[in-house]
Amino acid sequence: MGKATSGDRHTADSHDLIRVHGARENNLKDVSIEIPKRRLTVFTGVSGSGKSSLVFDTIAAESQRLINETYSAFVQGFMPTLARPEVDVLDGLTTAITVDQQRLGGDPRSTVGTVTDTNAMLRILFSRLGTPHIGSPKAFSFNVASISGAGAVTMERGGQTVKERRSFSIVGGMCPRCEGRGTVNDIDLAQLYDDSKSLDEGALTIPGYKAGGWNYRLYSESGFFPADKPIGKFTKRELQDFLYREPVRMKIAGINMTYEGLVPRIQKSMLAKDHESMQPHIREFVDRAITFMVCPDCEGTRLKEGARSSKIKGISIANACAMQISDLAEWVRALKEPSVGPLLTALGETLDSFVEIGLGYLSLDRPSGTLSGGEAQRTKMIRHLGSSLTDVTYVFDEPTVGLHPHDIQRMNNLLLRLRDKGNTVLVVEHKPETIVIADHVVDLGPGAGTAGGSVCFEGTVEALRTSGTVTGRHFDDRAGLKDTVRKATGVLEIRGASTHNLQDVDVDIPLGVLTVITGVAGSGKSSLVHGSIPAAEGVVSVDQGAIRGSRRSNPATYTGLLEPIRKAFAKVNGVKPALFSANSEGACPTCNGAGVVYTDLAMMAGVATTCEECEGKRFQASVLEYHLGGRDISEVLAMPVTEALEFFDTGEARTPAAHRILERLSDVGLGYLTLGQPLTTLSGGERQRLKLATHMGDKGGVYILDEPTTGLHLADVEQLLGLLDRLVDSGKSVIVVEHHQAVMANADWIIDLGPGAGHDGGRIVFEGTPAELVATGGTLTAEHLAAYVGE
Repeated sequence: MGKATSGDRHTADSHDLIRVHGARENNLKDVSIEIPKRRLTVFTGVSGSGKSSLVFDTIAAESQRLINETYSAFVQGFMPTLARPEVDVLDGLTTAITVDQQRLGGDPRSTVGTVTDTNAMLRILFSRLGTPHIGSPKAFSFNVASISGAGAVTMERGGQTVKERRSFSIVGGMCPRCEGRGTVNDIDLAQLYDDSKSLDEGALTIPGYKAGGWNYRLYSESGFFPADKPIGKFTKRELQDFLYREPVRMKIAGINMTYEGLVPRIQKSMLAKDHESMQPHIREFVDRAITFMVCPDCEGTRLKEGARSSKIKGISIANACAMQISDLAEWVRALKEPSVGPLLTALGETLDSFVEIGLGYLSLDRPSGTLSGGEAQRTKMIRHLGSSLTDVTYVFDEPTVGLHPHDIQRMNNLLLRLRDKGNTVLVVEHKPETIVIADHVVDLGPGAGTAGGSVCFEGTVEALRTSGTVTGRHFDDRAGLKDTVRKATGVLEIRGASTHNLQDVDVDIPLGVLTVITGVAGSGKSSLVHGSIPAAEGVVSVDQGAIRGSRRSNPATYTGLLEPIRKAFAKVNGVKPALFSANSEGACPTCNGAGVVYTDLAMMAGVATTCEECEGKRFQASVLEYHLGGRDISEVLAMPVTEALEFFDTGEARTPAAHRILERLSDVGLGYLTLGQPLTTLSGGERQRLKLATHMGDKGGVYILDEPTTGLHLADVEQLLGLLDRLVDSGKSVIVVEHHQAVMANADWIIDLGPGAGHDGGRIVFEGTPAELVATGGTLTAEHLAAYVGE
């Protein structure tokens, strides 16, 4: 075998395929396919059909696991452990680099510059060329605090104990006031208590601090200050103890408790939590009591005075990070300094990659948590664009998310460039504009959830068009412009909007209709919607942010559906509702209601085995003896939404409260999800639609949706348009930030921002009906919409 005779192919060149045999991750039904290497393969299919399970959870996950196994056991102990995916054979794998849409770290100190390592290069540049010279690269970092110390060090040397005096100091760049965050929060004390009252009279006005409760008694019975004296008359010492005292252990009413000042206690219990996951009344209190403002010492730059004083050609590192990246790239190119030549070349190439990928409008000091899913994904791509590695498998998750049709063309060119360097590119995608450039298409389906998980089609794009699969049938679908548009019932006025790159924008957003806000990536759409529309009563905003939830959370717990179901079970069986919760009294004692038992194997992947006691049902055996409509609680949680809709509509199981929530889930196209599916397994598009379903019952009159077509198949977009129309017809105002031409064509009113991105954008270039936009033309959106509707 191994030898190649003249004219024959060398055996080493015969491995041209990635072979997957018997994949069973999530909903995949024993899938076997062959994927050509060094080609661009697009995976498509309706939402929930198993694309991510095949590409990310099987191919990419196994590649990552095999690479990790090449390291020593010592190194593996520090790495995340990965289990082998459910698959019989995976052959011909190459190193996989995944570029997904997970939002970048939400840490307040994480910025575009730190995530892409551009800041690291800039810090070295300033430490070498900046005048006056202030120290090493650490002196320019807002993540390093300045510290110094001195003292005696004791050590053993030559059998004797020797003492030596040592001192050290580190010069960091962190602003001491805001600790490198750029903002400081002040607590409005007037919102915490009424200083005209004493504690005995119920002075505290914080949620959860009711007179007589433990939180309240901690202060009223601490003995540090008189409980019958109005807070306004406390001495300086008493007020200090009340508000800021360090934690101390003490007995109150015979129980050991820790007393600490009111302000640090509020900061730990409320400010440290994720704002979105708070209960509404606590969130309202935090919004009222906490004011965030730009740090007055560093003016929001996060850097202390010394770091800002060192300059190159009049520019400090703070100025450089605040520049638009396209401008910064020109500034770096103009620096001619042979001593740091290689650094300038590398920095210039990274900044050029930003511009090339369509992110030149960002600045390096932009907090990474504020980037949209699409921007985050493109930021991650920057590292790979200039890479000299070849024969790598790049795995992309909908790279066109958040991209205007004008920008999709550039993204396509990048994908083709990666392929032409000799790499295998696997893309999960719904947009026809990107599917068209594929060398090979794999269509999964035919449905979603349990109805999906099979390969319906493999082959070329041409063959897909005539294949008769759901994707093939809808491939050339085009929504037409509406003949008549609804009339506005009022307007939402925005005046002088100047968030981020908006240039003093005045606009009236019509109410009572479907308004689409569009424009190229970075033109200011999100800034206009999230920064300028007042978060008043009745405004419901649904974004694509991750849902906070453990693997114990599922659609039933998240939407509040489990509450009426538990009550219905309890009522019919005459027992208490807590028994029907796997997180409460009904939990199987062996696995604590998780359904699986985890065994940690140190540096090897932990093993999750189905709990033998409850067989993965998560409940005690005694709880499963109680039935409702002939089903036990574990069988109800295993039902898909569509089946549960019928179940809770009639007979003994009829539960109107549960039925209402299930109808909403079905309306947003999640009929295939099972009620007990862990939230951690949902895709980005599914998460957003789940949020939309929970908000549909809100009293709000104005709905703001951020790219709701993300992760939606062509066939599902029609269903979403129907849902948006129903919302408007029921008297709601719907404002959608969107690039999908079908949504634009279906709008009653379009507001187009531009003309470009960053400081070339931020202006309104068109407002009117879709038909007027196509007729007048002149903007990038108009060109693409006209081409789409075939005008």
